[in-house]
Amino acid sequence: MTQEPTLTSGVVEPSKPAVVNAGDYLNKLAGERIERECRLRLQEGCDEIIVNFSETELVNSIGVSILLGIIDSASNKGAKVVFSDVKQETIELFDLLGVTKHVDVEIRDRLQQSLW
Repeated sequence: MTQEPTLTSGVVEPSKPAVVNAGDYLNKLAGERIERECRLRLQEGCDEIIVNFSETELVNSIGVSILLGIIDSASNKGAKVVFSDVKQETIELFDLLGVTKHVDVEIRDRLQQSLW
């Protein structure tokens, strides 16, 4: 069952990042939910959005396209986007597609990777 992305921070202050969970499969539906959350947080004045990939196993091409739109929207508002807890395979995909040129990526802890 696909987990829905969720916002883990409550009230967003401009100096605090908003954290959005990507869920287990980043496709069109999940991507649109993430995009809505990110746009809402940007409208509220958030200056950093962290997309948490800790539960994400798969990212499809539409998901990548939506992520690029989020990065572009954040950039236009002067906000930073960080992808956190990203699996190595997903980082390789983002590298191949050029996504990592536009976003900070935090690699999942190597100990955690060995447990997966």
